[in-house]
Amino acid sequence: MRGPLGPVIGRYPSSDGNAGMGAGNNDIIKHNRKCRDVVFLVMFIGFWVAMIVNSSLGFHLGNPLRLNYGLDYKGNVCGDRHADRDLRELELRYWLNPNQVYQSGLKDSKFHISNARSICLMDCPIPSEDSLNWVCDYPEGDIRLSVDDWIDRNYDYFADLPPELRNTSLQLLGPCYPVVFPSVNVYWTCQLIARVSNVSMRHWQQMGGVNIIEDIAIDKAIHRSINSRSAVLKRYVADVGKSWRVLLVCGGLVPLFLSVIWLLMIRHFVAGMPWITVILFNILIISVTMFYYLKAGWIGNDAISPIIGEHDLYYHVSAREASHLHLAAVIMTAVMIIAFLSSIAIVRRILMATSVLKVAAKVIGEVHALIVFPVIPYLMLAVFFMFWISAALHLFSSGTVLQNECSANCCAYDLKSKRVSCDQCCGYRLHYTTHIAAAILFHLFGGYWATQFFTAFSSTVLAGSVASYYWARGETSPEIPFLPVFSSMKRLIRYSLGSIALGSLIVSFVESIRFILEALRRRLKLSNSMPGSWLGKMVFHTSQGCLRCISWTIKSVNRNAYIMIAITGKGFFKASEIATELIMSNILRIGKVNVLGDVILFLGKLCVSLTSALFAFLMLDTHRYKSAHYKISSPLFPVLVCWILGYIVATLFFGVVEMSIDTIILSYCQDSDEHQGTAQYAPPLLMETLNDQNEMQRLTQ
Repeated sequence: MRGPLGPVIGRYPSSDGNAGMGAGNNDIIKHNRKCRDVVFLVMFIGFWVAMIVNSSLGFHLGNPLRLNYGLDYKGNVCGDRHADRDLRELELRYWLNPNQVYQSGLKDSKFHISNARSICLMDCPIPSEDSLNWVCDYPEGDIRLSVDDWIDRNYDYFADLPPELRNTSLQLLGPCYPVVFPSVNVYWTCQLIARVSNVSMRHWQQMGGVNIIEDIAIDKAIHRSINSRSAVLKRYVADVGKSWRVLLVCGGLVPLFLSVIWLLMIRHFVAGMPWITVILFNILIISVTMFYYLKAGWIGNDAISPIIGEHDLYYHVSAREASHLHLAAVIMTAVMIIAFLSSIAIVRRILMATSVLKVAAKVIGEVHALIVFPVIPYLMLAVFFMFWISAALHLFSSGTVLQNECSANCCAYDLKSKRVSCDQCCGYRLHYTTHIAAAILFHLFGGYWATQFFTAFSSTVLAGSVASYYWARGETSPEIPFLPVFSSMKRLIRYSLGSIALGSLIVSFVESIRFILEALRRRLKLSNSMPGSWLGKMVFHTSQGCLRCISWTIKSVNRNAYIMIAITGKGFFKASEIATELIMSNILRIGKVNVLGDVILFLGKLCVSLTSALFAFLMLDTHRYKSAHYKISSPLFPVLVCWILGYIVATLFFGVVEMSIDTIILSYCQDSDEHQGTAQYAPPLLMETLNDQNEMQRLTQ
């Protein structure tokens, strides 16, 4: 059985033999500590070394331009100034030979569109209204043109070709190719429109050119390439990189400002904050849902468009991004309805939540450094996330550019060798090895573990500070350090970092298993391999629900374990045992008060993160992110990242109130256990709150 914690938390006998808080006592929460869970601290340090090595691999092999721009027939990334030739202005991928594109679009064709000859251009060519336009290969060999002159001539040097090269061009072997199909810029790829220009086609036929096939397969082949799952995922990741200013403002500065304002209002206007939080939450979730409707095209005319720049208004291109926004709008609608109904259900209980928040407000007022401290883990997380996101962009774009192996006819004239070449004419692809996939998964896991670690670090420091306040009877005592927050941080760094690493690792491990099982479920659903029987489906969905419950339980136990680590200095598992026993033995007295306080705090975090998402929508709706180089494919990922970052920042700052409540209540439980059910050190406001609970329940029923 667990013994009393008095000797651990600072109530030692004074010179007259009586236990108390008098001058004869030693310092609070400092007795009998030693380093705990050191093995896991070493593991965490090793993990950081591995993260740095893993990220350096991404920085070495990655090129974020690959996420947006395609490869030309030489394996160069369009828009890359470090390619064989400077392509910084040539960002658009254009397929030269329409017959090769048609062949790749046939149902059972083995000719992949990546093997069709493509080059990088500044803009998408369109047919001439009275003649025939040409797009010629990069100037080299006997073609004495600079890249700038080639661009100024609209990529056309057909008139300067000798008769032999004109003839190969008329055979669609290059180096020049006719522009008979209009094209538009769709996500930095020239989408050919299978509607041939009659004027251009007539000139082509009069010159003796080979037959060019006009078929919808040309349109579909390119559209299928642009709309592939891998291409969409790459664009989503690229959107995060392009919108780094939005992430900085809406994922960093906005939640920082709002969280501090919320804490100050809790301190000075606690009676009205639960009502303000509930009302503001409903307004914000409705506003964010309306923005999803707007971008999905369900209201207004500001839907996202995959086409970049000016184009024929009658031409429409579908994209997966729009479908994903439709799905997000549906999900947000369901969340909005559930949230609104839940808000109505808790309105009658808000008075009880107000009482427990008053206790936290008093603690914040007495221990002033509590409001300031979260800035420290906030800055650490800010530096970490800047490094982590940059490394993620490079890891996702890592891989090796390899030439395809193909048996198709891809012959074309080579200006350097001065002949039609059918060897080594296949296109290039970005090849991802299993090592790169493992590096990406490790990076994702590492980001989650580090986030959990910094959050746990902040929570434990705050718990130690509040515990000092409690065991001093809420008075200004010489036994409480002048800056209890920094004394608590010193104790944590010296003795308990290993316990924090262990707790955060457990949460990360369980969440990773959930993620893997969910990914497996989706894959089985797509392949129609889901359990067919009702028993199989029941077992499958039950396991998912159980895993969610386990995850929630572990997070709850972890939070209370961090409090007991701060108070007792015990290892993680022992602290978890003590905290669980205290809560279970006092669940009837503290359960509802604690839960209602957590609900209001959760809504407050959502208010901050929803505001971050709302500001992200507004910033992404400016001209910078809707056209040209910085155009994002969809606001979905940048808004989601801002939402997550806003929630993490809010968790750090709202942890001041959250840990104040939880630490005070756990300390109260221990105090009651050691004094035959009557707490001796509890602040009067806490005693009043708990004693009035039954009356409050009667009034609100």
